[in-house]
Amino acid sequence: MAIITASEVNKLRQQTGAGMMDCKNALVESDGDIEKAIDILRKKGQKLALKRADRDANQGIVIAKTTDDRRFGGIIMLNCETDFVAKNVEFIEFATKVLAVAVTSKTKSIDDLKALVIDGRTIAEGVTDLIGKTGEKMDLAHYECIEAPRVVAYNHFGNRLAAILGFNMDEVADLDEVGKFVSMQVAAMSPVAVDKDDVSKEIIDREIEIGKDMARAEGKPEEMVEKIALGKLNKFYKESTLLNQEFINDSKLTIRDYITKANKDLTVTKFYRFQLGA
Repeated sequence: MAIITASEVNKLRQQTGAGMMDCKNALVESDGDIEKAIDILRKKGQKLALKRADRDANQGIVIAKTTDDRRFGGIIMLNCETDFVAKNVEFIEFATKVLAVAVTSKTKSIDDLKALVIDGRTIAEGVTDLIGKTGEKMDLAHYECIEAPRVVAYNHFGNRLAAILGFNMDEVADLDEVGKFVSMQVAAMSPVAVDKDDVSKEIIDREIEIGKDMARAEGKPEEMVEKIALGKLNKFYKESTLLNQEFINDSKLTIRDYITKANKDLTVTKFYRFQLGA
């Protein structure tokens, strides 16, 4: 059995907003696994904030960019240990160069990106060079790209959160504005998939199991448990898939409603969202 420390309990409390004893008991039950502990709290009907405290997050920079023709876009996360280094001009300039090279060369994978050359050094070697200068551990932790008829990049103030998304069409009136607001939706609401058919089986099974356990905890008859769980799954789809979410600028519309007002055939093909500490 894992030894649960006070700092681990406090970390889970900061992430979820649950009580100290509830967090401790969940960590004991999950043998110290934070994600499993969150599921345990949810199954017991806890209303969780699921916010991750900044002080527990890795520091660094998250930025997104598209090519000039806006048909290819990339997003990276370069991590470091402290906010001081994250705001260092050389660190920011290096990350910006890395992303520019990734987008210009239309790099498809993080391994390929690390092998590209900037100023006579591979990007992997450039990260090592920065480690030597700052004394901090660094890692080019994440890179994703999208190729589509129209790609949109959104960078939130402070370079801690960014998103890219692709549309299936380009020649659409007001697509710049639509892209801006939909990418901001992705950044603000953190959907898990574009539409309900894109949600992984693992997530669906997990949500159904949580729904069943919550129904049983509420004393619902066993013959109603499955139906209740499926109802909760439908609610999950509405809250957590992009096209079915309420539009943050107009709650009377879903994102699907909003984008099809621009063109009935317009849809989002893919998106990625990176956030420090998430």
